[in-house]
Amino acid sequence: MTCLCILLSLLLPPKRQLFLVAGQSNCTGHGDKALSLAAGPAAMEYRWSTNTLVHLQDPVGEQDHRFEAAQSGSAWPAFAAAWYAQTGDTVIMVPASRGGSSCHEKARLGDMDTWDESGSLFNNAVEKARAAKAATGLDLRGIIWVQGERDANAINDGKLTPAEYKGALQKVIHRFRAALGNNLPFYIVQTGFYKDHARKGFEEVQHIQQEVANADPYTKIVYAAAGSFPGKGWMTDQIHYNQTGLNTLGAAVARNILAQTENHDKVK
Repeated sequence: MTCLCILLSLLLPPKRQLFLVAGQSNCTGHGDKALSLAAGPAAMEYRWSTNTLVHLQDPVGEQDHRFEAAQSGSAWPAFAAAWYAQTGDTVIMVPASRGGSSCHEKARLGDMDTWDESGSLFNNAVEKARAAKAATGLDLRGIIWVQGERDANAINDGKLTPAEYKGALQKVIHRFRAALGNNLPFYIVQTGFYKDHARKGFEEVQHIQQEVANADPYTKIVYAAAGSFPGKGWMTDQIHYNQTGLNTLGAAVARNILAQTENHDKVK
């Protein structure tokens, strides 16, 4: 089956695929651009500030509308490279992330903002996605969500319950679909761990992310191994993934989205 898919990808004309990537700092990226992978000849990033497409390379993102650029390296060139290697398609990334941002407003840390209704990030991400759709003439292929550390810490601190986090995650998925498409795929990168800190809140977040995905045919866990990064030495500090981790994550997310599109359900 895999050989057939590769053969078909060589025979079919390339397509353009538009992805919104949203979340907090591990979505933004705290890696090393010197170790970031080449995204491929046709990978692009949508820049909202200029309404243009630029070649996708680190640091991905822009300091605009409350969103942030990568602190050097991110996962997204590796994602685009893996997607291109398997399909020959152009990937256009729409980055929309902010370090420390929460899913539930109770987990908010001041100016770090929240994806809940009281914050500005959700509306800005929707407007950026709509602008990218208008500029490219494409529908979104999906949303890749890399968020959860802030809420896990709030659970550990007793400021947020697991049930409240679950409701907030379900709500943000519903709001994105109401704004951008009823059956829009929502791809979750399962949250990892905060090295040398309490694991309970992070385990609750991981469990809820899987629970939400299990209950929704259009929501999928597309990477579940970030929790192993501290043990592998793939961290820049206690909470952020290094470039090896980001490259591994990005490539695996691309492969797993493609595998799930082909009706395979095993996340590697």
